[in-house]
Amino acid sequence: MTPDPTSAPAARVLLIEDDEHFREGVLGTLRLAGFEVQAFGRAGAALRTLPAAAHELVLTDLRLPDMDGLEVLAQCRAFDPELPVAVMTGHADIDTAVRAIREGAYDFVEKPFGRDRLVTLVQRAVRQLRLARENRGLRSTLAAGTGLAEVLCGDSAAMRALRELILRIAPTPVDVLVCGETGTGKELVARALHDFSGRRGPFVAINCAALPEALIESELFGHESGAFTGAARSRTGRIEHAHQGTLFLDEIEAMPAALQAKLLRVLQEREVQRLGANQATPVDVRVVAASNDDLEPLIAQGRFRADLYYRLNVVNLRLVPLRDRREDVAGLFEHFIRGAALRFSRPVPEMAPGLPEALLAHAWPGNVRELKSAAERHVLGLPALPAAPVEAGRSLQATLEALEGLLLEDALRRCKGKVEAVCQELDLSPATFYRKLKAHGLRDS
Repeated sequence: MTPDPTSAPAARVLLIEDDEHFREGVLGTLRLAGFEVQAFGRAGAALRTLPAAAHELVLTDLRLPDMDGLEVLAQCRAFDPELPVAVMTGHADIDTAVRAIREGAYDFVEKPFGRDRLVTLVQRAVRQLRLARENRGLRSTLAAGTGLAEVLCGDSAAMRALRELILRIAPTPVDVLVCGETGTGKELVARALHDFSGRRGPFVAINCAALPEALIESELFGHESGAFTGAARSRTGRIEHAHQGTLFLDEIEAMPAALQAKLLRVLQEREVQRLGANQATPVDVRVVAASNDDLEPLIAQGRFRADLYYRLNVVNLRLVPLRDRREDVAGLFEHFIRGAALRFSRPVPEMAPGLPEALLAHAWPGNVRELKSAAERHVLGLPALPAAPVEAGRSLQATLEALEGLLLEDALRRCKGKVEAVCQELDLSPATFYRKLKAHGLRDS
């Protein structure tokens, strides 16, 4: 039996088998079938080739001199959760092989096995991996075009950079910390990371501040029957439910200190132990945590564990508040108007006189969430804002002067009062800058 005739490159297989004669037999079979194979007698040397060799399948014996096949599986999954691992086993190790399947192995083959059985296994594993990577590439192409831009709207430099970073890190298994004010879209970012990750499991969201402290441990970790009064039957926790998916922990700063320690262990060991259970359950989960607050001051106050912060803070996405990207306000408002009109079965209304200026002048303390509510009110024929600071019917010159003042004020805040930076951003000479500053009653510090 030979691989399907195709122009695809030959599959790259990493073979780990300590029995020299058996290893040479498997090596010959795979190479004769057209596969590229690297063969090793010890796991340690083989695993060191993972970063550079771009293997598409790891084929390992369960019993090796320096580590067992389960440890090989664990290290391969830690390196790349998509990389298929198949185990070769004798009849006496069938139970261990089944355990390997439960822990994420692609398949197992019992010794002695036929040539056709081995080649078919390799073909299926590689075909599945290449299909998964192709689908992930298609998702990334969609996101780079319009997909992600429709979810995380805005053409400001901050939003473009955020979308690019999400696309770059989404396919990796790295945990992420998302920081930003209320209403900036932290859950949308977490969902985007999941949607473009290629992970097959669910997106599971939990608000750490919304659950009573007495329930949050059971909610996260689950429990066995009889673990505590009222636990009539076993329950799967949210972490275990998110297996092969994404766990989103919103308002992570509200998590009790004792549970922070348990969560840290989950992140380190990638296993979860239910309340009342004696054994831990392996989990393949990507954790995205979100916080409204800066966690570093909470660490200094003893309210948040430093080790958990550093474990979560491998990638930190900081969401810019709407007041610091006012160039996105008009486009976002129009986007939300179209969505609300469709949802409420209403026509898209025209902008009221003075409304565009009022939207730009508003401080938006509730960020994008507040802007969305304003758009919905506008579609329903209600005032979008409680009071518009720009009078309707003012002259074009007066409107332009008001907007100029807003732009100056925003630039000063973004540039922290540095005159040279403001002049460069607004393309002004220092003399013109100071003249306009005086005209609008502003100060440079």
